Amino acid sequence: MPTGNTDRTSLSRSGLKTAGFFAAMVTLAVVVTLASSALAHPGESRSAGMAAQTTSSPTPARTSTTPAPFVTSPVAPTVAPSAPRRLVTVVGIGDSVTAGSNCDCQTYVELYAADLAHERDLKTSAINLGVASGGTSPQLLKSLTQPGVLRERVAKADILLVTIGANDLYSLVGTWESDGCATTCYSPAVENVGHNIELIVAAARAARSGHPATILVTNYWNVFQDGDVGMAQNGGAFAIWSDILTRAENAEICDGARRAGATCVDLYQPFKGDGSRNPTSLLATDGDHPNSAGHQLIASTLLANTPPQIP
Repeated sequence: MPTGNTDRTSLSRSGLKTAGFFAAMVTLAVVVTLASSALAHPGESRSAGMAAQTTSSPTPARTSTTPAPFVTSPVAPTVAPSAPRRLVTVVGIGDSVTAGSNCDCQTYVELYAADLAHERDLKTSAINLGVASGGTSPQLLKSLTQPGVLRERVAKADILLVTIGANDLYSLVGTWESDGCATTCYSPAVENVGHNIELIVAAARAARSGHPATILVTNYWNVFQDGDVGMAQNGGAFAIWSDILTRAENAEICDGARRAGATCVDLYQPFKGDGSRNPTSLLATDGDHPNSAGHQLIASTLLANTPPQIP
């Protein structure tokens, strides 16, 4: 027993019992209180239970000092939207060659538009306004200089294809049969074709109201029948004369086109070379108009003469 002062040692045994009883009761109260706290907050430490009773703001959780691994989500590559392809309107005007007479095939106007779209990565549309029979340069010029469907369509052309002038010389056939129709006979007629070509190109530009267009003017391999059919029906002398006449008109067509700022596309050489090649394989059964192969040749020749830049 610990040594104590006299006051504690002088207590009676009954006093000790009373004090012991009181101490026991205090101890029991403390135990009950602790048990109640544990039951009220199961799984928590005592200090946690005490913290839950405070009214202060909770302390932010500590962050780990070890950085989390850097994770990137896959990102699809950014692809710039492709620019829409430009729409180029191709319009063909002229005579029965343009119209595709006597050939159940696509004409050079449609073939050229398709080839141009493929080569230049463009979107094209084709409008064929060729006259199926008998179209002349004065008639075409008149249609271009007055209101009407032809002028309206030409006004929308980004590329204009022109083939006209062969029918202008048809009246010379009778003159040749009578006296041969030498240079002095046919010169006024072919010069007039060249003059009309110049005016046709100018009228086409005027219809465009100042908006530039690419204008391609073709000449001919022959203004009349050619190949085996032409030789069989007209004879060798006529073939020689028609060849001379064709070369003369071709020169005037190109001069007129160039004076007006258009591009002249020669068809004589592709069809006949230096004049000695037989073009029968490129002609329809009438010997006058191109067949499917002939139209494709015209289209490819036009494509090869198309300027790099289209207005």
